[in-house]
Amino acid sequence: MQSVLDCIKKQNLIRSGEIIGVAVSGGSDSMALLHFLNTNKEKLDIQVVAIHFDHAIRENSIKDAQFVENFCKDNNIRLMKTRVNVPAYCEKKGMSIEMGARELRYSFFEKLIDKGIVDKIALAHHISDQAETILMHLFRGSGLTGAEGMSYVRGKFIRPMLDTDKKEIMQYIQDNFIEYVDDETNLMNNYNRNYLRNEIMPKIVERFPNAEKAIVGFGKNCKEDSEYISSQIFFDGVIIEKNIAKIPLTYFVYESSIVNRIIFKALNQIGVYSDIERKHIEMIKDLAKYAENGSRIDLPNKVAVYKEYEYITIISKQVVLQSKERAFKGGKLIFENFGTITVNRTADINFENATHLIDAK
Repeated sequence: MQSVLDCIKKQNLIRSGEIIGVAVSGGSDSMALLHFLNTNKEKLDIQVVAIHFDHAIRENSIKDAQFVENFCKDNNIRLMKTRVNVPAYCEKKGMSIEMGARELRYSFFEKLIDKGIVDKIALAHHISDQAETILMHLFRGSGLTGAEGMSYVRGKFIRPMLDTDKKEIMQYIQDNFIEYVDDETNLMNNYNRNYLRNEIMPKIVERFPNAEKAIVGFGKNCKEDSEYISSQIFFDGVIIEKNIAKIPLTYFVYESSIVNRIIFKALNQIGVYSDIERKHIEMIKDLAKYAENGSRIDLPNKVAVYKEYEYITIISKQVVLQSKERAFKGGKLIFENFGTITVNRTADINFENATHLIDAK
């Protein structure tokens, strides 16, 4: 899969010396990515750690976990795994299975990153997944930003196969005799993603064979246009305080394309990335323009929006504030709501020009 190496180099996804976790379900895509990165770990100068999250949704999920564990033992790959009763969690929280599974899965991933067990986590999304994501966003009323689809990098999560098509992945599976397991829930069309994948996309591709790449190309064009518009935005007046964002009401007189991006960026700054649709952005704009002072609206994922005097205040109530320990090592360390600290080894220390002193003890 030369496309994976090309993507890693072009998008600068991996640096020498990093520990790369690979999210592995046991399916063909994630098994191909795990095998490929492990096979090329010397070339990339990385360590590889497999990560398996058992959602406990299916009876066979324990067998899938055992399959991944056996593969890792046979190939001398370190494995981090956990099992969580997702259906029970979703019933307690009143969430959909899809939303709850994603929340718990990423919570596990982020803990591994915070503990320094891995530096980044590679996800096995490919061209077909990207095309489906773009269509899903459009069907949900997304604008230009949503039409971009998934990014190669989001924080510590990377997608090395985003330029790789399914045929290339299956050819790699066949050439390297890689076993994998099939998740029977992928055939259940009551999930929107599965319905699109199993019913709609095959008919589209049958009529328009190049449809997936064309959709992905459209997404890339949207990303370029969106990045240009975003570069013209003045964001300095927005106040970010941990899980709270305050947008001046004066910002809502700008063109919609500008205001929409200001709102999306404010949401991202306080950790809100998913389940916010165009209709929610319109609700926030209507609140700013027409509602009385003190008015409030509620958005998905425990996000509340208030009109308070000269500001629209957005509060993410699902954010848990806690101190985090980070392994002190060379390279760039990214701290949420702060910035990036670059650590270099040096024997030549000039205290007069120092801005921060850290007690290593």
